[in-house]
Amino acid sequence: MPSDLTMFLRQMLRRPQQIGAVAPSSARLAAAMVAHLGPSTGPVVEFGAGTGRITRAILDRGVAPRDLTLFEMNPEFAGELRRRFPGVTVHQTMAQDVVRLCPPEVGAVISGLPLLAMPVEVRREILAGAFAVLRAQGTFTQFTYGAHPPVDAGLQAALGLRAEKGRAVWLNLPPARVYRYVRAG
Repeated sequence: MPSDLTMFLRQMLRRPQQIGAVAPSSARLAAAMVAHLGPSTGPVVEFGAGTGRITRAILDRGVAPRDLTLFEMNPEFAGELRRRFPGVTVHQTMAQDVVRLCPPEVGAVISGLPLLAMPVEVRREILAGAFAVLRAQGTFTQFTYGAHPPVDAGLQAALGLRAEKGRAVWLNLPPARVYRYVRAG
């Protein structure tokens, strides 16, 4: 089984357009992304599961494998996720397919997607899809390497969302900040 870094670097060279980071997420970033999860969260969806660092953190928080659904477009990452995490559902497809593949009872969506590198319309589709399957009190958690939130105020307003600024994670390459999005109402 290849290490996370080896697998990440191999995919960065083979499919650079699918990789939105310079290194796999650190264990500290993964922990910050999932700090609000637990066995009572219910179904959890992860977008852009990559090497599975955040996936492992989700499971370590007590989310049952049967309650975790991953979306990962990269075929090598998707195959490795299936091997590493038996009982977890892995879809090798776009995050926008969440509406077609998940019932509207999700407690949390955790996203490792490079939202700021995507066109605004794609960001809108991803967020609208996530909130279509999230329960009323469900949360969408995203990190960013930038100085600005990964979902700008205009898109938040258009989708009826509110941002909650989370922790900065300095021990990540590069440093990152976590944001949680909820319905504004």
